[in-house]
Amino acid sequence: MARGTGQPYHSRVTTGSGTVAPADRWGERLPRSLGLFSAIAVVIGSTIGSGIFRTPARIADLVPSPGPMLAVWVIGGTLALCGALTYAELGAMYPRSGGVFIYIKEGFGRMPAFLFGWTELVVIRASALGAIATVFAEYLLRSLGYDPAIYGDAVHYVAAAAITITAVFNYLGVNWSSLVLNLTTGAKYLALLLLVLFAFVLGHGDAGHYVQADGAVQAKFFGLSLISVLWAYDGWGDVSFVGGEVSNPERNLPRAFVVGTLAVITIYLLANVAYLYLMPIGVVRHSPLVAADAAQMILGRAGVGLVAVVVMISTFGTLAGSMLTGPRIFFAMADNGLFFKGIAQIHPRFKTPARAIAMTATLAVGFVLLRRFEALADTFILAIWPFYALAAAAVMVLRRRDPERPRPVRTFGYPLPPLLFILSAIMILANAALTSPRDPLIAFGVILSGIPVYWLWQRRHAARP
Repeated sequence: MARGTGQPYHSRVTTGSGTVAPADRWGERLPRSLGLFSAIAVVIGSTIGSGIFRTPARIADLVPSPGPMLAVWVIGGTLALCGALTYAELGAMYPRSGGVFIYIKEGFGRMPAFLFGWTELVVIRASALGAIATVFAEYLLRSLGYDPAIYGDAVHYVAAAAITITAVFNYLGVNWSSLVLNLTTGAKYLALLLLVLFAFVLGHGDAGHYVQADGAVQAKFFGLSLISVLWAYDGWGDVSFVGGEVSNPERNLPRAFVVGTLAVITIYLLANVAYLYLMPIGVVRHSPLVAADAAQMILGRAGVGLVAVVVMISTFGTLAGSMLTGPRIFFAMADNGLFFKGIAQIHPRFKTPARAIAMTATLAVGFVLLRRFEALADTFILAIWPFYALAAAAVMVLRRRDPERPRPVRTFGYPLPPLLFILSAIMILANAALTSPRDPLIAFGVILSGIPVYWLWQRRHAARP
């Protein structure tokens, strides 16, 4: 849509057969077939990967006291919820494919939006898909009795196959991909709930663990732990990318943001409470596979195998979610004249952004087989946070610039949620700059490299008759 006008740049988009797909009243051409449950599953499935099975050990090591440790998870969840409340207003105003891309474009113009899409295209999406698929492949091989450290080549081939499979689901229709995501999300959420339930019913824990500290809490380490928790909550905003396919979006999209994020916060807190019930924090901090250790205490060796299967299902679901959401960014770029127009074509039969899906999968498979993502994933994930903050700031910009525009949903507690969320993004970037200055410099270098690309793209199109 053009900035401030509420009108789409294009009223039609070409399908793969050359026919034209009509746009709805928001300017969207993809069919709105994702209901509320599926939209919530996108939030939960994209957020809960392998982090909750491993991150608690790092948090306990940094904050070796039960109360402050749980407080870190609460604060991190609150900041994520601030982001969800902020994006709820934007999602209801602009329920379009691309989500964050559209929010930035509406608030700050085409070049910042292009830089977001450029960064996703060049490194973020492919390296993230590669990292997720590799964790899935490692757990799959381990569950089959093969050591991933020995069968390293097989890990990469299995990861590439997993990416291809999830791409095929998406290519064949959003209903197929949402079915896979719904099933895997339901399975991992239920598994975590059962782990919590069994911990208190079958586990031989001790409530005294909640008051047994294993050291003093230092302010600088509390801040570092908050950064790690915010990473664990990352993913709640991915549903914005499929905003153009959510039915009744003015109602369902805001609810998906908030309900999905609250569901993630709840299960994260319950899981940590269960871990601390079963083990004192001194044991938790030295347990990198804390979920497996907790399951073993409840069910014996069988519990370790079950957790491995759950992590495998969880990461496959996250992979499916990322493959569902990521291609819509590139589809939106092309639909708004900021990428090759062929990427905006819709498959005439499956009604999916087929070329965007194929391109995303090809890049991800290439990263996996070349093993480039292993060095890139942690570094370049930093590059996404300035854009998260920019999208949140768009709420304040749009309220000042276009106060009369209809807002089906308004950010609860405004302006505190967007301000707190922007602060959390600044914290992540500042911490990275202080602890590993090379990584943010590289990340910002990738972002800035998109500026001359944008100028060249604009000149190329301006020169066309």
